[in-house]
Amino acid sequence: MNQLSDRLNRLSPSATLAMSQKSNELKAQGVDVINLSVGEPDFNTPDHIKEAAKQAIDDNFSRYSPVPGYPALRNAIVAKLKNENGLDYTAAQISCANGAKQSVCNAIMVLVNPGDEVIVPAPYWVSYPEMVKMADGTPVIVTAGIDQDFKITPAQLEAAITPKTKALILCSPSNPTGSVYSKEELKGLAEVLANHPQVYIIADEIYEHINYVGKHESIAQFAEVHDRVIIVNGVSKAYAMTGWRIGFVAGPEWLVKAINKLQGQYTSGPCSVSQKAAEAAYTGTQAPVEEMRQAFERRRNLIVQLAKEIPGFEVNNPQGAFYLFPKCDSFYGKSVEGRTINNADDLAMYLLEEGHVACVGGTSFGSPECIRMSYATSDENIVEAMRRIKEALAKLK
Repeated sequence: MNQLSDRLNRLSPSATLAMSQKSNELKAQGVDVINLSVGEPDFNTPDHIKEAAKQAIDDNFSRYSPVPGYPALRNAIVAKLKNENGLDYTAAQISCANGAKQSVCNAIMVLVNPGDEVIVPAPYWVSYPEMVKMADGTPVIVTAGIDQDFKITPAQLEAAITPKTKALILCSPSNPTGSVYSKEELKGLAEVLANHPQVYIIADEIYEHINYVGKHESIAQFAEVHDRVIIVNGVSKAYAMTGWRIGFVAGPEWLVKAINKLQGQYTSGPCSVSQKAAEAAYTGTQAPVEEMRQAFERRRNLIVQLAKEIPGFEVNNPQGAFYLFPKCDSFYGKSVEGRTINNADDLAMYLLEEGHVACVGGTSFGSPECIRMSYATSDENIVEAMRRIKEALAKLK
């Protein structure tokens, strides 16, 4: 008899974590698996950040921190938003959490009532619709295919808004597609949202520094929506600090106070030592961020070039993050040795078992015609992985 809550039973397990686990199981059996399923940089945290963490331990930063994080860290984030993004916030408008994932969830939990609609452009990061469901809201999926570079248009946004719409979740640069909204594209969305004052914008900008178009653009820059934007960001991707678990929200003070109230009841402030490391990340040299960005850009160019050489793949040129999201539904219905590929998940499993390359099927990202590959790995791994994929797909008839 199922004793679990309806809330839990509504959720789907994370497909990205499930694929990672499956590839680890094969690795444990001695299979040489190249993992393109994982969404984290393969670099180590820069040394000056690690030194700050060691110093924090020696300085006894071992007690509870304030729920929204240490003032020094919040002030460092305020300075970052001003210097890098031209945005004015105060420390009272910043709340730090255990990763940007919790920050997104916090924003949804304090805003969404049962029956409220939250617009989620697809392809989306797997957790967005699940978090909306967790808050008893209704995810409203707006689909943007590869033909529009996986970005929704102002007309699509306008058509999706109803009196029940409470929020829009916008991720740029995007996981899983790597697409980046330009300033003009964001302005078009902001103009639509200006006419709907009940709609909040959760702007997930965690991949801000991994972009290949020059400057990151935030929808918070537009005055007509600024007071309704909740920026979510953190140190995970830019500084190779995924395991340190520090994210933040920047938004209207009344909303940040609500997030602090919520967080005060279920996790309190994030890890004290990680906060001191994050402070060093924001206040110290930014040279490692640019070095990593350049490496990701080189890998992007490499994987796009190799993917374009695979017959049956349709590929765009991602402008940020470290994902490629090829359209691969031309393989659906094809078979080899009695095994038929019916969908993206079948294809991802086939590539893992036949080609020993771990990718993630696009179904749980809201795009069943695609698969996600992370190129946060070495050039050698990318070359070998694409060779294996090409070989495995060539067997399908």
